[in-house]
Amino acid sequence: MDIQATKLALLKIILENDNSEFLQKLSDFIKREKSDFWDDLTEADQQEIKRGIEELNEGKKVSFDSFLKKIS
Repeated sequence: MDIQATKLALLKIILENDNSEFLQKLSDFIKREKSDFWDDLTEADQQEIKRGIEELNEGKKVSFDSFLKKIS
């Protein structure tokens, strides 16, 4: 079965189903599968990224070549 046929079959099952518990479980499953990578980062990593964005917004940046020279 190709992906479009699978989607249609699943849609049909959902539309024909009146079991609220089943639909809630399905909804919960889909939400878990669509997790954002941000939520998987540690608090320290999130803070570091936010700090980097703030620095970029303040104009604090270096060229890629300059960065490469610094770490070489």
